[in-house]
Amino acid sequence: MPAQTSHKPPEPAPGAAPADLRADARRNRARVLDAAREVFSAQGVDAPMSAVARRAGVGVATLYRRFPTRSALVTAAFEDQLAVCATAFEEALADPDPGHGLYTLLEKVCATLVTDRGFETVFMAGFPEALDYDRERAIAEDRLSLLVQRARDSGQLREDFDPADIPLLLLAVSGLATQPPETALPAARRLLTYLFQSFQAHPPSRPGPLPPAPALDLSGLHRPAERPQRPPAAPLAAATRGTDRGPRPRRPARSAGR
Repeated sequence: MPAQTSHKPPEPAPGAAPADLRADARRNRARVLDAAREVFSAQGVDAPMSAVARRAGVGVATLYRRFPTRSALVTAAFEDQLAVCATAFEEALADPDPGHGLYTLLEKVCATLVTDRGFETVFMAGFPEALDYDRERAIAEDRLSLLVQRARDSGQLREDFDPADIPLLLLAVSGLATQPPETALPAARRLLTYLFQSFQAHPPSRPGPLPPAPALDLSGLHRPAERPQRPPAAPLAAATRGTDRGPRPRRPARSAGR
C-alpha cells in the first residue's frame, strides 16, 4: 500500500488577501492599499509607513501586521499593474508584426505613466526591494532588445535605433504625469506617435491624423525633482489604467503579407 503523503497548502505571501478574509478585513485592506497608492504618488516610494497608516486611518501596528515590509506593501498596491505588464510584454513578443508589437507595448506603458502617478513613481524609481529590480530589469532589457532587433531585421526600424532609446522616450513621456489625466493621455499618444515615426526606417509620407493637441499647463515645469535618481527600467512594470475614447494615433502599418 503506497505511503500516504500530506499536501500542506502553500503559505500566503505577505500582504496577500486570503479567500476567507472577513468582509470588514477586506475593506480595511483595500483602504490601506488605496492610501498607499496615494501616498506613494505624492511622496514617493520612500514615504514613511506611518504616513500610509495615517492616510488609511489605521494604526502603524495594524499596517505592519498585514504588510510586514515596505516591499510587501508596494507589491500588493501595484500587483494588478504588474500582472498586466507581464501580459503586455508577452503579447508584444507573440505579435507576428514586430513593429506593431513594439508600438502597442510602448502605448500601454506610456498610458500608465501619465494616468497613474503612484505607479509612475514606482516605475521610474525601479523600487528594488519590491520589484526585484536588478533581476526584473535584466529580463525586461533582454526582451526589449529582442523586440527591437526583430523590428530592425524586418526593416521597420532604422538601423541606428538602439534599445537604450526607449528609456529616453519614457522619460520624455513621464513628464506629462504632472498634467490632468484627460490632458496627459492624448498628449502622450501624440508625443509617442511623433517619436515612433522618427524611429521607423520608412516613415509614412502621409501619416494619419494625430489626436488634437491638448492645452498643457506649464506651471509644473519648475517643480523640484521628487523621484529617486535611478535610471528607469525598460518596461518592467507598467499597465494601462483608464483610457479615453478620443482619436487614436496612427499605428505603424503591419508588414506586407499579413
